[in-house]
Amino acid sequence: MNLSTLTLFAVFVLIAVRKIGRFNIKIWQAMGCGAALVSVTGEISGADALKAIDLNVMLFLLGMFVVGQALVASGYLYALAYHLFNRMTSVPQLVCGILFGAGFCSALLMNDTLAIIGTPLVLRLAREHNINSKLLLLTLAYAITIGSVMSPIGNPQNFLIASQGGLPAPFPTFFKALAVPTLVNLIVAYLILRLVYRQQFIAAMPLSHNPVELLDKRLAKLAQASLFLLIGLITFNVILSAMHSTVQLKLSHIALIAALPPLLFSPARIQLLKNLDWSTLLFFAAMFVLMSSVWQSGVMQQQVNALHMDLTTVPAIMLLSASLSQLISNVPLVALYLPMLTNPSAESLMALAAGSTIAGNLLILGAASNVIIIQHAEKHQATLGFFEFARVGIPLGFANLLIYWLWFRYGYD
Repeated sequence: MNLSTLTLFAVFVLIAVRKIGRFNIKIWQAMGCGAALVSVTGEISGADALKAIDLNVMLFLLGMFVVGQALVASGYLYALAYHLFNRMTSVPQLVCGILFGAGFCSALLMNDTLAIIGTPLVLRLAREHNINSKLLLLTLAYAITIGSVMSPIGNPQNFLIASQGGLPAPFPTFFKALAVPTLVNLIVAYLILRLVYRQQFIAAMPLSHNPVELLDKRLAKLAQASLFLLIGLITFNVILSAMHSTVQLKLSHIALIAALPPLLFSPARIQLLKNLDWSTLLFFAAMFVLMSSVWQSGVMQQQVNALHMDLTTVPAIMLLSASLSQLISNVPLVALYLPMLTNPSAESLMALAAGSTIAGNLLILGAASNVIIIQHAEKHQATLGFFEFARVGIPLGFANLLIYWLWFRYGYD
């Protein structure tokens, strides 16, 4: 154990307890202190720390935060939600709607995008209908993690696998290999949530949705334009990929283009920028620095080598990617794992996609989208604790991994 790994362990503990004496500790504060410590002590050099911060991820999040803030501040997001959910008159229907709706949308819009725009939406639904906010936050988190598995653009690690894994037809490959077990896993997520929060599901009162008025009609039109731009550019990217085009728009560019309407044409642009979730951006920058420091220490590599196992088999890929993603995050894990798969088969690449993504259902730090949801929730006076997430996520995550493994063993062709 060196200072980097001890620091990572301390950050995990702080995120779990979230409190020291009378002081409440936010996730970004814990991660920021960890990154500062390894930087100050020389565990990672200044140049390496800057290099570790993924600029594409940071720009993507910045652009999406602008779009999300415009949707919320204008009231357009809530008005849209009313039209989508007003026919759902019970908690089971609402949870199903969020679970399958967010799950399928994350396959197109990327899970981080759904985390950004979905968090204020589910919190409003929880307040309006007096539903436990933790239930709906967990529903959103698990939905976008599971749903994003079956698409090459569902999350950043899948995009990395599709672009660097040599897949000739990524969209059909992902869908054929992962759509069926993903659908089964969404059903499993619903059953586990219903078991854990059964008191919420048996409530007798029917849900009554109140119509929502737009707060700022001009900003709402600009937010709508941003949403159309976002969906249109992602669809354009999907078409280019299906045509095997070498031209691809980076997700960071798509997010920044989508953010232009409110930034260029809204008088409220300064307020939008002021209200952005800057703490989450700081968290991600700090996370990149700390995880890079841990990887440079070599401790993780030594532990993997000590296992003396074939890293190219489906069970090994799924178990290692799911477990190590808890420590160094799934995107860096996939970037480091891909070179170890010499001439990988489609099956091994799909196992890497499934394992590294489902890692997000086990613990909060297993997926960036979980952190985005919690950070956004805290802006709206709600939260989701480490142990609350883990008590549902650990059994769900292992069930998900088992279902994908069974599919690879018996159903994958």
